[in-house]
Amino acid sequence: MAIEAQSSFKGENVTGCLYLVPTPIGNLGDMTVRAQEVLQAVDVIAAEDTRNTGKLLQHFAITTPQISFHEHNTQERIPQLVAKMQAGQDVAQVSDAGMPSISDPGHELVVACIAAGIPVVPLPGPNAGLTALIASGLAPQPFYFYGFLPRKTGQQQAELAKLNQQTCSIILYEAPHRLAKTLQNIATICGTERQIVLCRELTKRYEEFLRGTVADALQWAQTNPIKGEFVLILAGNDHPETMTPVVDQTLSLAQQVAQLMDAEGLKPNQAIKRVAKENKVARQVVYNEFHHLD
Repeated sequence: MAIEAQSSFKGENVTGCLYLVPTPIGNLGDMTVRAQEVLQAVDVIAAEDTRNTGKLLQHFAITTPQISFHEHNTQERIPQLVAKMQAGQDVAQVSDAGMPSISDPGHELVVACIAAGIPVVPLPGPNAGLTALIASGLAPQPFYFYGFLPRKTGQQQAELAKLNQQTCSIILYEAPHRLAKTLQNIATICGTERQIVLCRELTKRYEEFLRGTVADALQWAQTNPIKGEFVLILAGNDHPETMTPVVDQTLSLAQQVAQLMDAEGLKPNQAIKRVAKENKVARQVVYNEFHHLD
């Protein structure tokens, strides 16, 4: 398949365009003039939450009609929005805050527009991850953006075990009510001495940067009221080959196998092999104990 160029410039296409418009992550002063002009000029705004976006539009006296577009109605809305653009209408897609598609809806609509030959026009603007990274004091490049970790402990630890091999700075998002639990899992998998920065309420009145070790951050999270959305910037692993194993070697061999199966979704034989290697014992020893064999 040959590479196909597609212009985003108005007048060079017969369909409408999809505009990806970032919105402020807290401070309304971060709304660009171009973003305001696009939202005023398009035919419809596809908004993650029309109530939230409605307040933004009201603040800037923008009267463009909205249509809801979120993770629960993606399959229903995409054909409708594509049809509008094929008919010549322009659509702007916005998230509640920040860049569309970054931990928010948008990617599937972009893919559908590309497949339909509809130009996709991205606007630059606010992004919580990069905003946090450049003020963190940790290495700004290279970096690895992950976003929200899985909520279940086992799945989260499994993802952290993979991320622990990264030597670059890692960008994570987390909700306040899950922060302490996530930091505990980071401590378990990545160790307590790794540098981390907790970036809270970015661009808002109570913006804070809490810098220290994972142990410091965990202690803070366990002893202070936690409010606001967080971006976590975790330093890369200087010695990735020394990754802290997911299994807790203070447990019995059988318990370690069970823990590894839960954490990484491994089959029994895969977990047995890992436990044997990490404990430097014969695989048969672990196999026998796990299956209660003499």
